[in-house]
Formats: sequence, C-alpha cells, structure tokens
Amino acid sequence: MSHEIELKLTLPQKALPALRRHPLIAEAPRDGRSVTLENTYFDTPELELRERRMAVRTRKAGTRWLQTVKCAAESIGGLSSRPEWEQPYVGGVFDFSAIDNADVRNRLEDYHPRLVPVFSTRFKRETCILTPRDGVKVLAMIDNGAIEVGEHSRPLCELELELVEGDPQALYAIALELAESLPLTPENVSKAERGYRLFSNHALRPAKARPSRLAAEQSPVDAFRIIAFDCLAPWQTNESGARESDDPEFIHQLRVALRRLRSALRLFGPALPQAFVERWSQGLKDAADGLGAARDLDVMLAEVLGPVAESGLADEATQRLIAMAVDRRDREKAAAREQLLAASHGRQMLALAADLMALQSDSLVKSANLTTFARLQLTQLRKRARKRYAAAATDLHADKLHELRVSLKRLRYAIEFLLPLLPEKATVRFANDLAEAQEILGYLNDETVARNRLKGWAGKDPELRSGAAFVAGWHAPRIARLRKSVLPSLEDILWGKAPWRR
Repeated sequence: MSHEIELKLTLPQKALPALRRHPLIAEAPRDGRSVTLENTYFDTPELELRERRMAVRTRKAGTRWLQTVKCAAESIGGLSSRPEWEQPYVGGVFDFSAIDNADVRNRLEDYHPRLVPVFSTRFKRETCILTPRDGVKVLAMIDNGAIEVGEHSRPLCELELELVEGDPQALYAIALELAESLPLTPENVSKAERGYRLFSNHALRPAKARPSRLAAEQSPVDAFRIIAFDCLAPWQTNESGARESDDPEFIHQLRVALRRLRSALRLFGPALPQAFVERWSQGLKDAADGLGAARDLDVMLAEVLGPVAESGLADEATQRLIAMAVDRRDREKAAAREQLLAASHGRQMLALAADLMALQSDSLVKSANLTTFARLQLTQLRKRARKRYAAAATDLHADKLHELRVSLKRLRYAIEFLLPLLPEKATVRFANDLAEAQEILGYLNDETVARNRLKGWAGKDPELRSGAAFVAGWHAPRIARLRKSVLPSLEDILWGKAPWRR
C-alpha cells in the first residue's frame, strides 16, 4: 500500500498553452513521453463502493494494464492523502489478494462477482518533474480529456501536483507560483466522484456549512484551522457552481461561506498572529465584494415584491417595478458570474489553505483551554450585542436594528462553531431562538433596503412612485408589529442565563 499525497487544481482548457509555457513547467525535465490513459471505474449495480468511498479502476496506458484500488480521502484546500493499492491487471480478472488491509480486501472480495463498469475517463497526461529545492520532488501531471458515460461526456482539464519527496507545504508553494499568472482553482472533487455524478445525472448542488468538528483537547489555533478549512470547502464548491449555473443559491451559499470565515477570524483573532488576521480580514472582504447585489435583489423579489404580487392586489405600476427588479437581478447575476470567471479567487483559496497549513501556536496559546476560550469569546460577543440592543432601543432606527442583526449573526455563527464544546440541548435551543430573532431583523432590513431602492427607481415618475408607495403600505402593518415586538423577544437571549456559563 502507498499513500498518495496530491494537490488537485482545475483550469480552463484554453489556459493549457499558458500553463505549458510557464517557466516552472517549460524548464522542468519530462517524466517520459505524454501518454493517453484510458480508465474504467467499476462498482456494484447498487453503487456500494461509492457509498463506502472506495474506488476500483482499471487503466490502460499504451499496452500496459493496471488495477488500482483507492479508499476515502479527506481533501482540504485541494490537498488530499489517500491509501492506494496498484498492481498489474492480468487477463481481465481482478485480483485483490495483495491488498494488505483485511477489511478492504474482504469487502472487495465480497463485491467482486457483482462489479460492473460504471463510467470511464480518457485523457492525455503530460508529466514533468519539479525539484524546487533540495529534499523536494513533485510530479506535475497535466490531464486533458473527458469523463464519459455512454454517449454523455464532460470535459476534464486539471493539473495534479503529486508529492514524491518533501513536505506537503511545497505543493502549495508551487501552486501559488503558477497561480500568479494562471487561472488555477483548487479542486476537492475527485475524477471518480465527477464520474459518478455524470452517471447518476446529478448536477453539482450548492454546498452548505458543515457541522462543527471541534474537540475540547484542541488548541484555539488548531480549532480555527479546522473551522477555516470547513468554510473553505463550500467556498470552493459554490464558486464552481456559480460559474456553471444560474441557481442563485450558489452565490448565496458562497457568501455565507465567506461570512462564516470572516466571523471565525474575528472569533479566534486573539489567538492568531496579528499579520494573519490583518491579511485575511482584507482578503476575505475583497473576495466577497461585488457578489451581494444579485442576492439582495433575489431577496427583494422573494420577500418584499413576491408577497405583494401573490396577493393579487398589485396594480400596473407595481407590476412595472417587479419587472424592473427581475431585469436588474438578472443583470447583476450575469455580472457576478463574469466577476467570478475573471477574479483570481483560485489563488486566494490556495493562499488561504497554505497559510492555514503553516499556522503555528505559540506556547501560551497552545496550552490555552479551548472550552474556556470559547466561553470567554461567547460572553464578549453577547456583551457587544447588548450594546447594539441599547443603541437600537433608543429610536428603533433601521441602521441600528441592522447593526444589532449583524452582532446576533456573529454570535450565532460562533455558537455553531463551538457547539461540540457546549451543552448541546440548551445551546441548540438558545441558537434557534437567536436565529428566529435574527430572521425578523433580517426581514425589517430587507424591507427598508427595498423601500429605498424602489423609491430611487421611481424617481420623479408619478406612476412608479405610486407603485413604490403601494408596496411600502402593503408591508407597513407587519413592519409596525415586528418593530414593536422584536426587541422584547431578545431580552431573555441577551440577559438570561447563557448555556455556555458554568
């Protein structure tokens, strides 16, 4: 058995000539000639291997046949490490006897009679050898071809950096140098998983936040690293989806991932190097800039204009405003996709992953008790929310209510990150109450933003001004009721017993 450590990167096929011309690649010695690889992946009719995150593959390279078995790998920032068994494939018959993991071997022997071809990949591979410094050797493999299932196919274009010798951090250093001038994006999804998606006709779905994986024995820096990688994964997935799909949920979940990353950075900031916090506070803000307009207009249509339209009471002026909102939303979505296609977010993702891998705890922070740290930080966040509450209570101004909502959101994200360290039932109940109040404040903010936007669109047009006034009037009774009740509903959350207190 060997352990394959690789960093997988995707790029557009049109960028291949530039990749080949890059000095790192152009000046590196070749590892043999380029070769066309034909791979067939096998599974049971019930896809039991996929369910257990295992892969069985045959590969034809020239006249040579190989059999490969791979098991589950955790991929973070595109970097993965997985157990792998490879041997000659003779006579068209699988042989699992050489697999030195008894559980894997026995399971495959059980599945063997039912294994059938599921999908194939065919691509040309060019391999060169990179030795950026003494003690480091990396194979850079450029794969260009397709994933195929019957008559259906999807393009495949990626660069794999496989570590032969040295520290995995060297893979990120190489990738970052290449990404200075190339549109490389880290990829967590294997060729096999992409093949299964094509076989099952399942499109990429928006990725939501993962449950927290913290444990009390971790240091604050180690805890932050785990949370950050768990936020980086949906950032990668949703950015890929937003490039390929019109589904607004991709951009929404992309923004959520970035917000959660920024919240985690604030939460663990006291335990992190100041230079790291400063760099990524700005870097994550830059990544999020320009992606909000399309989502804001989606919310406006769904939460503010939609209910008015569905009531059957919308007049012609209101219908004109709704049509304007749809048109502007569609234009903003197109602009957001263009921004994602043109932006260098791939390099940002790689840089963040590299910095996370390199993060070190000093002796004082390393010895800090994570549960104590969590309680202190949650207490501070609640105190800040109390200050925002007091400011909002003076006049219920929309801006102050919005600031209160932001502080509650940061508190809720912190609770979700730290949940494994806290009493589960009481904390979940507290977080649900917090989310309910946050949702009300969100609606109040959405209505305020929509009212100001509609007023701006209407300008001096009397008909459109009438439509904007009608929408505001339709929501007014609910707005008045919620503005009156939302702050009292927060009193127990902000001043009652907190579940993280001893």
